[in-house]
Amino acid sequence: MTLRQRLAAKPILLAPGVFDALSALLAEQAGFEAIYLSGASIAYTRLGRPDVGLVTASEVENTLANIRERVAVPIIVDADTGFGNALNVARTVTMLERAGASAIQLEDQATPKRCGHLDGKALIPAAEMAGKIRAALDARHSADTLIVARTDAVAVEGLAPALERAERYLAAGADALFVEALRSEGEMKATARFAPRVPLLANMVEGGKTPVLAAAALEALGFSIVIFPGGLARALAFAAREYFTTLKRDGTTAACRSRMLDFDGLNAVIGTPELFALGKRYENHE
Repeated sequence: MTLRQRLAAKPILLAPGVFDALSALLAEQAGFEAIYLSGASIAYTRLGRPDVGLVTASEVENTLANIRERVAVPIIVDADTGFGNALNVARTVTMLERAGASAIQLEDQATPKRCGHLDGKALIPAAEMAGKIRAALDARHSADTLIVARTDAVAVEGLAPALERAERYLAAGADALFVEALRSEGEMKATARFAPRVPLLANMVEGGKTPVLAAAALEALGFSIVIFPGGLARALAFAAREYFTTLKRDGTTAACRSRMLDFDGLNAVIGTPELFALGKRYENHE
């Protein structure tokens, strides 16, 4: 089943945010049908920096290629602004599709962009964004590679102008819609009523501007996809801080052992025995 076909079916598609091959593998092993490669989480984990436009196209491509080599589930890729104008968008789509993207998300922020739940965002003209969407559609090799149009206009211009922008992006040919940083359940309902004919993505950010609802509640509102893009990074940062505090205090990991995989446990997760077995197939035999 393609991602397009899955989005036309029920229930809502729940895609956790990942940022490297290990996190993607763990998500796949947990049974998720798709994953979301979060630009913010790449910034957090690869750079130790906030999501303020510092991540480059090549860093996303490299991360995606490593993930795709390890997992088979569809990957929705956060491509920020496309890393430039319409010509940059076309190159970005070519790069990411080749590296294994199942869907590519593009937003209408001005450069330098910032996390959709931070204040101080700026927008490019809607006509320019529509051109970027057309460039993305022209550049993709397969119609099964979806183009997700994101607007950040709610925080800048309000809900009504954001929905007007969304209408233009749908007219340009976007396959799915993402209205970022909706501020209430009422705005979420209004957005779902506005766009019943295309898959609609909900973004759940713990402590962000949008109410965090369960997947079933979002499906009832009319959403087709829900992402929790930075939740894993926040959970791991919490756990890592506790781990380092304990190790520094005790000089040992003993107090953390019940919340850790041991050596063999981690090797089982990442497939070390299977890889060794595969290697034996290629050993020289007389």
